[in-house]
Amino acid sequence: MNDGFTFLISTVFSLFIMAIIIRVWLQLVNANYMSPVALAVRKLTDPVVLPLRAIIPSSRRIDFAAVTLAVLLTALKFFILASIAKIEVQILPLLILSIHNLVMEVLQLMFWILIIRAILSWFSQGNNPLEYVLHELTEPMLAPIRRMLPPLGGLDLSVLVLIILIQFLMRLL
Repeated sequence: MNDGFTFLISTVFSLFIMAIIIRVWLQLVNANYMSPVALAVRKLTDPVVLPLRAIIPSSRRIDFAAVTLAVLLTALKFFILASIAKIEVQILPLLILSIHNLVMEVLQLMFWILIIRAILSWFSQGNNPLEYVLHELTEPMLAPIRRMLPPLGGLDLSVLVLIILIQFLMRLL
C-alpha cells in the first residue's frame, strides 16, 4: 500500500513541478506565448502561479513566483513522502534537498527534451507545434555550442555535446 501511494504522490508532484519548470523555461527563452504547448502549460499552472504573483513579483524574464512554487512543491513532496515513511524532517536539510532535487529535475527535463527533439528531427517534417516549442526551448543552449564546433559536413553534434554536458553536471551534483 505505501509503495503505490508513495509512487502516486511522487509522480503527481513531479509532473506538476515539470510543468512549472517548463513554464519558467518558456519565459526565459521568450518562446511563443500563444503556442498550444505554452497555452496548455499556462492553463495547468495559472491557478497556482497567478495568486502567488500577488505576493512574489516577477522580473521581465524570470517568474520568481513560479520558481518559488517549484521549490515549495518539491519540499512539500519530500515532506509528505518522509511523513508516510515516518521519517523526521528538519527544515534546512529539507530545503537543501528540495533545491538539489529541483536542479536535478531541470537537468533531467533538459536531457529528455533534447532526446525527444533529436528523435523528432529524424522523422518529422518540422510542422509539428511540439517540435517548434522544443526548438524554442533548446536553441538558446545549442546555438553557442554550434558556433564553437567545427563544421562537420552538415552533421550537427551540438545536441550530443549538450547531452554529455548535462550528464556531466548531473553526475557532478
